[in-house]
Amino acid sequence: MRFTKMHGLGNDYIFLNCMDGMPDDLPGLSRRLSHRHFGVGGDGIICVCPSKRADFQMRMFNADGSEGAMCGNGIRCFGKYVHDKGLTDKRHLTIETGAGERELSLILENGAVTGAAVGMGVPVLGDAVPLVLDGRAYTAIPVSMGNPHAVMEADDPAALDLEILGPLAERNPAFPGGVNAEFIRVLNRRELQMRVWERGSGETMACGTGACASACAMMAAGKLDRAAAVHLAGGDLNVRWDEKSGQMFMTGPAVTVFDGETAD
Repeated sequence: MRFTKMHGLGNDYIFLNCMDGMPDDLPGLSRRLSHRHFGVGGDGIICVCPSKRADFQMRMFNADGSEGAMCGNGIRCFGKYVHDKGLTDKRHLTIETGAGERELSLILENGAVTGAAVGMGVPVLGDAVPLVLDGRAYTAIPVSMGNPHAVMEADDPAALDLEILGPLAERNPAFPGGVNAEFIRVLNRRELQMRVWERGSGETMACGTGACASACAMMAAGKLDRAAAVHLAGGDLNVRWDEKSGQMFMTGPAVTVFDGETAD
């Protein structure tokens, strides 16, 4: 089985060309391939599939085998994959995801895709939820970007022990289906610092839907302008909340690491 390892700001995925058919047991395959020591290593797998209503369909599975509805960093890499592999020559794509259709505008340099601007959909904010994690009180702002997020402000996100706090937030009874947890600090009107614990994958270096959810929560609270940079462990994403359409837009890089083939 051939694959391509890709990443968006260090949020890495194993891409499979499934245009002619899907492999068996995708959850098990994701667990096996994603293992950092016994597999290829990644935050999950992403399948490039045909779609009856869009240019392509994206299916993504987390490192624990659970299927995710949407991945902001993954979808930018998806755009690079289908363009650079010659599956399309379009620069503007519609991708079917578990969270609905998403629009991509590819950024090209010397004929290769270096990144993309993504229409991430209209966020849905919920009422604040008080949480106590490891003896400390947090206020979680629920935001859906097609997948669930809990955005929490912290004085110094870099100092937090996410190996403890992340699972406590992900599996908190306040979020019965599990949740992606963002710990953030507003630096100024146009900058936000963020760490993320992703449902099913653990701490990752970046999360596109999480960056949009965090920015949206702070923009709605009047703490952040409608366009801002989100600083993550893997680099920066630029996000914008369009006042007219209500949609979030995200721009960031996409990188191919290598192509390979599994032994079986």
